Amino acid sequence: MTELSTHLEKLDGYLARFRENGISNLINGEDCPALSGETFTSISPIDESVVCTVARSSAADVDAAAEAAKAAFPAWRDLPALERKKILIGIAEGIEARAEEIALCECHDTGQAFRFMSKAALRGAENFRYFADQVTSARDGKNLQSPTLMNVTTRVPIGPVGVITPWNTPFMLSTWKIAPALAAGCTVVHKPAEFSPVTARILAEIAHEAGLPPGVWNLVNGFGEDAGKRLTEHPAIKAIAFVGESRTGSLITKQGADTLKRMHLELGGKNPVVVFEDADLERALDAVIFMIYSINGERCTSSSRLLIQDSIKEEFEARLIERVNRIQVGHPLDPQTEVGPMIAKEHFDKVTSYFGIAEEDGATIAAGGAREGDKGFFVKPTLFTNASNKMRIAQEEIFGPVLTSIPFSTEEEALEMANDTQYGLSGYVWTNDLTRALRFTNHLEAGMIWVNSENVRHLPTPFGGVKSSGIGRDGGDWSFEFYMEQKHIGFARGQHRIPRLGA
Repeated sequence: MTELSTHLEKLDGYLARFRENGISNLINGEDCPALSGETFTSISPIDESVVCTVARSSAADVDAAAEAAKAAFPAWRDLPALERKKILIGIAEGIEARAEEIALCECHDTGQAFRFMSKAALRGAENFRYFADQVTSARDGKNLQSPTLMNVTTRVPIGPVGVITPWNTPFMLSTWKIAPALAAGCTVVHKPAEFSPVTARILAEIAHEAGLPPGVWNLVNGFGEDAGKRLTEHPAIKAIAFVGESRTGSLITKQGADTLKRMHLELGGKNPVVVFEDADLERALDAVIFMIYSINGERCTSSSRLLIQDSIKEEFEARLIERVNRIQVGHPLDPQTEVGPMIAKEHFDKVTSYFGIAEEDGATIAAGGAREGDKGFFVKPTLFTNASNKMRIAQEEIFGPVLTSIPFSTEEEALEMANDTQYGLSGYVWTNDLTRALRFTNHLEAGMIWVNSENVRHLPTPFGGVKSSGIGRDGGDWSFEFYMEQKHIGFARGQHRIPRLGA
């Protein structure tokens, strides 16, 4: 039996209960079908088969979840830190115990290749362990002396929060948001993307099996226009953590305005990778390919614009074309597969539309530019050359395995092009000139920059972007700054003079 056959057999066992019973909401610790009785169908992008039916929540379902989170908040907030830590560690252990199930289900649900998703569950467990370790210090503050007062600061959890996660790496990103929220003492209403509901349900089950009290973590499935909209508007929800498209981030900010919600928005990107002629070209080539074609190109930090110095352009692009044409496209559960299908037909149609747009604008399709196979939503890894930074393929987020190569002559020209976009999430710079690296990164408009490296995530560092790529930061203490409120208390050190009025 091949490894693919073994994976498929195990997957059938893991999905059997969802295929039979569907996926319901989880509100106040209990299974809840949508109050309307409505469902929608989740489709696998691999072969367009039905994964399962899913509860389609309305405003009434979100209301129930938000009220459950509100009722559970005081007890969770006041639970001793060591007890919250124990539960978070229990969640991490539960994730580790079911890592294979999570990975296989995520691949089938999203089309992501197993070679990348096999570690996604363990990364999620790492998130819970990391924030579990921060629980006991999350509320620590400062002692700021003044002539008359001992000024003490502390942090307190903001209250019930809404978490809206995307479909590209849904399990890991859910843990990234929910783990610090729980560690801070917040309660949660989670609405996963409608395209990828399976692992969100598994994760919520793991949390409750670890001893999480009812109402602390509520799961509502559905679509942005009804469930998502109500979550962003609900007065009991104090903050929204959202990952997704920039235009959706703008919309939910408007929806949350009337209740003055705090917003953390992790949005889109059109990230440059700048390769100078003095770079280690072998390593740069590996990093350029990895950061656009792994995860099916469906990641916000992908380096989708290659800015290549003209003196090395011809050689670099020739090697790039050769490598891109050898990337293995296939079934996500096949260990040899490097790129799987796009998440859904809607997204497949968007990605493939840029093949015609590129040719209309005068770019060359140097590799790919076509569908792969006749079933499922597979796209050949694609490279556009002879492009300019003004073309749509260089300005718009395609969010697929599509790279646009653009030449530059000078450092100044490279910087101008790198910054000439509405986005500012990440950037990658390849040079062996330290002075240039310092100078360039100082002026590059991006929230995260890697020099002579691909995206290597370190949990304590801040993650987030500028401009249309978002507001706020994840990671380490930055996560607690979002999920907690600062509080100041001033204690008089003696009987200082108080001004007297009307005496």
